[in-house]
Amino acid sequence: MSQQFWQTLALGSLAGMRSMSAPAALSHGLQKNRSAALGSSLLRFMQSPTAATTLKVAAGAEMIGDKLPGMPDRTAPAILGGRILSGALVGATAYKAKGANAAVGAALGGVMAVAATFGALFLRKSLDKATGFPDVVWGLAEDGLVLTSSRAIAKDVRGKKKKTAKAKKIKY
Repeated sequence: MSQQFWQTLALGSLAGMRSMSAPAALSHGLQKNRSAALGSSLLRFMQSPTAATTLKVAAGAEMIGDKLPGMPDRTAPAILGGRILSGALVGATAYKAKGANAAVGAALGGVMAVAATFGALFLRKSLDKATGFPDVVWGLAEDGLVLTSSRAIAKDVRGKKKKTAKAKKIKY
């Protein structure tokens, strides 16, 4: 499977858990490692430092807002729609950045966001019921997972290469 496929699955999952974290992570990575394939695309804004900063602020605000009482459920139609759009945006951008079909990426990212939205909600409610810990504990744990995953994805987008050991010459 291609890199953008796996990257889109990961980004779509993030969008399902915290809708703004996926675009923030991708934009952060793309601002550091611009893609020529996005140069003439409508998605080129995802590479700008302004977009990266704005999306990171929005992601932080979303994490804080998630803990406030009275926030709508993540499966409420408007909220779920935002998560789908977020997944579609990051999927289209990830695919287009590699010169692939943006529509395929958008569909994959959107579907993955729906799956992650319901999966994360089910897991959070199950853990709450099984442990008796307050929901905020699981919300903070979810934030930690999202932040850790976002950093890994942003690093992957930037193209950080792993150091490899040089082969030693064997003398006979």
